[in-house]
Amino acid sequence: MGDVLSTHLDDARRQHIAEKTGKILTEFLRFYEDQYGVALFHSMRHEIEATGAPQSQLLWRKVPRVDERIIFSGNLFQYQEDNKKWRNRFSLVPHNYGLVLYENKVAYERQVPPRAVINSAGYKILTSVDQYLELVSNSLPGITSKSGSTPILKCPTQFPLILWHPSARHYYFCMMTEAEQDKWQAVLQDCIRHCNNGIPEASKVEGPAFTDAIRMYRQSKELYGTWEMLCGNEVQILSNLVMEELGPELKAELAPRLKGKPQERQRQWIQISDAVYRMVYEQAKARFEAVLAKLQLARPAMEATIRTDMDQIITSKEHLASKIRAFILPKAEVCVRNHVQPYIPSILEALMVPTSQGFTEVRDVFFKEVTDMNLNIINEGGADKLGEYMEKLSQLAYHPLKMQSCYEKMEPLRLDGLQQRFDVSSTSVFKQRAQIHMREQMDNAVYTFESLLYQELGKGPSREELCKATQRILERVLKKYDYDSSSVRKRFFREALLQITIPFLLKKLAPTCKSELPRFQELIFEDFARFILVENTYEEVVLQTVMKDILQAVKEAAVQRKHNLYRDSMVMHNSDPNLHLLAEGAPIDWSEEYSGSGGDGGSPGAPEAATFSEKRRRAKQVVSVVQDEEAGLPFEAGSELLSPASPDSVTELRGLLARELREENPLPAGPLLNGAPSSESPQPVAASEASSPPASPLWQLPPGKAADLEPPKPSDQETGEQVSSPGDRPPIHTTTEDSAGVQTEF
Repeated sequence: MGDVLSTHLDDARRQHIAEKTGKILTEFLRFYEDQYGVALFHSMRHEIEATGAPQSQLLWRKVPRVDERIIFSGNLFQYQEDNKKWRNRFSLVPHNYGLVLYENKVAYERQVPPRAVINSAGYKILTSVDQYLELVSNSLPGITSKSGSTPILKCPTQFPLILWHPSARHYYFCMMTEAEQDKWQAVLQDCIRHCNNGIPEASKVEGPAFTDAIRMYRQSKELYGTWEMLCGNEVQILSNLVMEELGPELKAELAPRLKGKPQERQRQWIQISDAVYRMVYEQAKARFEAVLAKLQLARPAMEATIRTDMDQIITSKEHLASKIRAFILPKAEVCVRNHVQPYIPSILEALMVPTSQGFTEVRDVFFKEVTDMNLNIINEGGADKLGEYMEKLSQLAYHPLKMQSCYEKMEPLRLDGLQQRFDVSSTSVFKQRAQIHMREQMDNAVYTFESLLYQELGKGPSREELCKATQRILERVLKKYDYDSSSVRKRFFREALLQITIPFLLKKLAPTCKSELPRFQELIFEDFARFILVENTYEEVVLQTVMKDILQAVKEAAVQRKHNLYRDSMVMHNSDPNLHLLAEGAPIDWSEEYSGSGGDGGSPGAPEAATFSEKRRRAKQVVSVVQDEEAGLPFEAGSELLSPASPDSVTELRGLLARELREENPLPAGPLLNGAPSSESPQPVAASEASSPPASPLWQLPPGKAADLEPPKPSDQETGEQVSSPGDRPPIHTTTEDSAGVQTEF
C-alpha cells in the first residue's frame, strides 16, 4: 500500500491536491460567512415573532439517556486488507453509533484500545459481493475484469456485509448465517441513519447557515436538486463537497497510470481515493473550525446590531422582496402552474403511503411491547419485575431490530417518473428523514408512558391496580401519539415537497432571472448587508409562489382524513395542561428504583442499593441487550398460563390480557370509571380525561367481543460523541487508530 501511495501521491501531487482543496474551501467558506449573518437574523427574528408550531402532546426527553448505553455487541468476521485474511472481531455499537472493532472480547475486557472506530456517515450497506463489484467497476470506468478472473474480494461465506463509500475506505464483513447477516444489517443501517444526521437540530444558526451555504455553492456550479452526500457532520459534508469536484479530476489523471491486473488497479484506486479523502478531511476540518471560531467571536456584535435595528432590517428586507416579487412573480407563477402544480398530488401520495404505514407500525410496535410487559407483570407477581421490563422498554426506540419493521416500511418509496423530472438523485434522503421522525416519536411515546406510569406508582398500587393503570395510560399515550404523528407527518410532507420542487423551479427560472439579480443589491443598506442577501430573498419569493399549492394539497389530504391525518385546526380537547411538568423531573432510573431485588419491588424515593456484583451483571447485560432480548421475555418463552409463542396479532394480546384479568379479578358489582371503582376520587394526572367519554376498560369487555379488543384506533371525532464507561467496563477510545485500521472522528 505504501508503494502505491508514494508512487501516485508524491509531494508534488499532494501539494496540488492541497492547493485545489484550499481553493474550493475558500470559495465555499465565503458562502458560509454570508449565510451565517442571514441565519443569525432569521433565528433572532423567529424568537421575537414566531407563534410556534402546534404544541406536542407527547413529552420528549430534555435529558438524554445515559451515555454508557451500548446498543449492540457481538462477533463478526472482518477482512484485513494488509494480510488479505479474515479475522474474527469483537464489535460493539455504543450510544454514538460508531462501530467499534476490538481484536477480541478479551481485549475489550482488558481495556486494550480498539483496532478501529468507524463513523458510517455516507456509507451504503451491500449484502452481496456482486453488488460491490459492480459499484467498484463503475467507480473506475474503463477497467473491467475478465470473465473467470479473480475478483477484488472473495467472501468465505454466503452472507457478506460490505460498507461502501464513494471516496473513503471500504469495510468487509461476513457472518455465518443469514439470520446473523439480517441482524447486523439492521444494526449497521441504524448506525448509518444516525451518523448521516450529523448536524444537530438544536443548532439554529450554524446548522442552517451551513446547509444553505452548501446549497448556494452547488447552485453556483449549476448543480441543483437533492444531494445524496449531504450526510454526516459539517467537516464530513465539506470533505464530500471537495471530493465531488476533486475526485473526477484525479481519476482522469491517475487511472491511466495504474499498473497490474484489473482487480489490482481497482484496489489501488480505492487506496488512493481513501488517502486523498483523509488529506481533504484534515484540511477541511482546520479551515472550517478557524472560520467558525472567527464568526462566533463576531456574533455578539452582530446580535447587538440586529437587536438595535431589527425593525429597520425587516423593513429593508420587505422592500427588497417586493421589488424582486414584482420582477419574477409572473414568470414564477407560469412555471409553477405548468411544471409543478400538476405533479404535487402525485408526489404527496407517493410520500404519504409508505410514511404513514411506517408511523402506524411504530404505533403497533409500541402497543405490543407495553401489552407484553403488562402480561408478564400479571404472571410474575406485580412490580417485582417492573424495573427490568421498563428498562428494556425505555430503550425501544433505539433497538434496531424491533424498530426494523417500522423503518422498512419506507423502503418501497419511489417517485417513478418524477425523479428524473425534478432532478431527485435518490429518495434515500427522504427515507432516512422519515425514519428519524419515527424513532423520535417512538421515544416520545415511551418517555410519556414512563413518566405517567412512574407518577402512578407513587400511589402504591396493587398488582391489579397497576395492570389497570398501565392499560389506561397506554390508551392515553396512543391518543396523544396519533395527534403528534399527524403533525410530524404533515410537516415532513411539506418539507419534502419543497425540497423536491424548489431546486427544480430555481433551475427553470435561472436563465431569465438570475442574471438580473445583481441590480437589486443597491436596495440594501450597507449596514444591513450582512443580514440581507439578494439571492436568499429571491429564493424566498420563489418558495412563496409554490408554498400555497403545497399547503393546499396537504390540507386537502388532512380534510379527507387520508392516512389518518388531522386537520390543522384540530385541538386536543382532552390534552393535559400539566403533563409537560412531568418532564421537568430527574430522569427515571428503572433498574435502580425497581430492581426487583427483594421486598415489594422498590418505590420512588427509596431505591434499594445494588451490590457491586449486581451492577456488574446489569452492565454486562446492557452490552448485549439486543441478543439477550432475542431469548424472549417469560411471556414469549412460554408460560404455563399462556400460549407457548408470543401472538403476532395485537388482538390476541389484548384478549389474553383481558382473560387473565377476568380470571384473577372478578368484576366488581358497581361500574368502573377509567379502570378504577367509581367510589375512588379522580386522579390528578387523569383529570383532563373526564371531559371526554372514557374508553371502555379492557377488563369490562365480555368474552368473544373481538372487535373491541383491537388496539385503540384514532378516533374519527376531532380531538384536538465520546463513550462514558461505567466502573467495570473499559472505555471506548474513539480516536485510536493503528496502522491497518481507520479513523474517522465523531
